[in-house]
Amino acid sequence: MANQFGSGIAIEKISVKDLHAGDMEDAKKSHREDGHSFFLLEKGSVSIEIDFQKHTIKPFSIIYIHPNQVHRIITFENVVVSCWSINNEQLNPEYLKLLEDITPAKPLVLKEETFSILSEAVSLCIKFFDRKNDRLYHSLLKDSCNALVALVVSQYLEQSKPTDKLSRLETVSKAFKELLERNYTIAKRPAEYAQKLNISTPYLNECVKNTTGHSVSHHIQQRLILEAKRFLSHSDKAVKEIATELGYDDYQYFSRLFTKAVGKTPIAFRNKNLD
Repeated sequence: MANQFGSGIAIEKISVKDLHAGDMEDAKKSHREDGHSFFLLEKGSVSIEIDFQKHTIKPFSIIYIHPNQVHRIITFENVVVSCWSINNEQLNPEYLKLLEDITPAKPLVLKEETFSILSEAVSLCIKFFDRKNDRLYHSLLKDSCNALVALVVSQYLEQSKPTDKLSRLETVSKAFKELLERNYTIAKRPAEYAQKLNISTPYLNECVKNTTGHSVSHHIQQRLILEAKRFLSHSDKAVKEIATELGYDDYQYFSRLFTKAVGKTPIAFRNKNLD
């Protein structure tokens, strides 16, 4: 959405009655956005699938979707939604880091006062968006959109535990998840992550299992499976290509791994998701 407008930023208010049939059909197909996307639901209800997890959103809620996340609309009714998208180049680096930390983000129900402030801010930003002849148009648009992002991030942070209050186990687990996000295609053994964190493999596993309930190996596998699902559901890449992109030279091994984890072969998963 953001790159369609050329500035790396897009913002608009949408009513379902104003959408063309083609737009609605596209929204129901699994897809990724160009930028970091935010949706403020003002009226109606939406059932949405984000990374194969279903969520029902009611007014007055906000949802953030990371560019990596695959999503699709399942159902919607009488919807009025304000939405904006901003790509990495236009996003404040501090906010980018915070958004990475809260991904995946669940829909967040806002207090009435917070919703009112955010709704007013979005309406003002839409007016800025239309003032394309202003000499400082891009700066105004960038600053105002980043302010919207900051408002949303602050609401998510209110729901999370402050970093300075994390236990040692939680700190190690958080560091592992950050490393995993950057290295899952090239580092597939717990020992590789333990080495990067300068701790022993048993201690890393203890930290991760105590804070998440699952082993390091489980998290590595699930991250790889998630990315495989994303490729299968929104791209036309062959399964062998997907396996290679995820760091598996042995296509058959990858296929067996996926089938065991998901209960379907990669082809069966793709076909079911496209139905």
